Amino acid sequence: MSQSDTTDIMTYMQQVGKQARAASRALAAASTGTKNSALMAIYDELVDAKQDILSANKCDMQNGQKNDLDTALLDRLALNEARFESMLQGLKDVTALPDPIGEVTDMTYRPSGIHLGKMRVPLGVVGMIYESRPNVTLEAASLALKSGNAIILRGGSEAFNSNQAIAKCIYQGLRNTGLSEHSVQVLQTTNRAAVGELITMTEYVDVIVPRGGKSLIKRISEDAKVPVIKHLDGNCHTFIDSDADPKIAIDVSVNAKTHRYGTCNTMETLLIDASIAHELLPKIAEAIVQADDAMQLRLDDKSHAILNDNAILNGHLSAATAEDWDTEYLAPILAIKVVAGIDEAIEHINTHGSHHTDVIITDNYTKSQRFIREVDSASVMINASSRFADGF
Repeated sequence: MSQSDTTDIMTYMQQVGKQARAASRALAAASTGTKNSALMAIYDELVDAKQDILSANKCDMQNGQKNDLDTALLDRLALNEARFESMLQGLKDVTALPDPIGEVTDMTYRPSGIHLGKMRVPLGVVGMIYESRPNVTLEAASLALKSGNAIILRGGSEAFNSNQAIAKCIYQGLRNTGLSEHSVQVLQTTNRAAVGELITMTEYVDVIVPRGGKSLIKRISEDAKVPVIKHLDGNCHTFIDSDADPKIAIDVSVNAKTHRYGTCNTMETLLIDASIAHELLPKIAEAIVQADDAMQLRLDDKSHAILNDNAILNGHLSAATAEDWDTEYLAPILAIKVVAGIDEAIEHINTHGSHHTDVIITDNYTKSQRFIREVDSASVMINASSRFADGF
């Protein structure tokens, strides 16, 4: 079915839901070997269709540029040779993962003789709504298949051609191994009414996972009748502790900020202990600016005093405002603040962060454990880039 055929969205979505529910029951009973065979069949189809997928993405990119998509969205949308190969590797990695379904944990034996335990089972049908990134189509499909879940995918209109090209490979791979092609359904419409249907189909959908900007996730959270797993944004921090290894501090900071800007795990604020700021902050700032000459540094008073006379940073500095501490830039902009120590760093992160991914750079075990326990974020890391929170 093409976009133009999708005239009755409610009827279409009901059919998608029925198909997903039926597929989920068969998929829940599928063996590990069958699921892995399907994943590798999809891999083979993707390899054969590489040029078709890249051509479809080129079309989406051209349309995005015509429609004035911002830089961050265009970056998420783009598929090049390296990203395509990364998609393929991710699919192989998922195939190699242990099958979680059927795993029994926490088995206990009661005095009465009853045995109690927990068995991992599929959720059923997952609905995912996401923007831009066509690689998410494959990532979500492969993870759903591996875990025995059917999935309904609604990508953004800006990636429609890319998503449909990838979906074609997924469907053929499923057919090749005898699994229902309805195990994965990529919606064939960009009509926004389809989202409204998807998030209210409690009879057919067990959980919704929105992945995108604040406005998308806010709308889903407010309107959904199906349970929602969500995270709004990624205002991520790196704290350079007084006991940090200088080289690790520099390398991690450069990677966390400059590797990619349009991702939710990119560092947006750098915090550094006052006791080492005069010596180490100029080196970190210089390395980040040298990695990207477009970088703008938004500084608190103390960091501004340290960096203001640095010739290498000329033209890259400005004063931070209160708003900067709460901002996910998705751009070559970094807020920097000098803090009195770990207490102030933790307080700042828990107050201004988005509870996504936060990092401490330190060789002090006691402080690293405090940071892990007291920073209220989904991912908390020691001596590693926040970018490690993204896929494989």
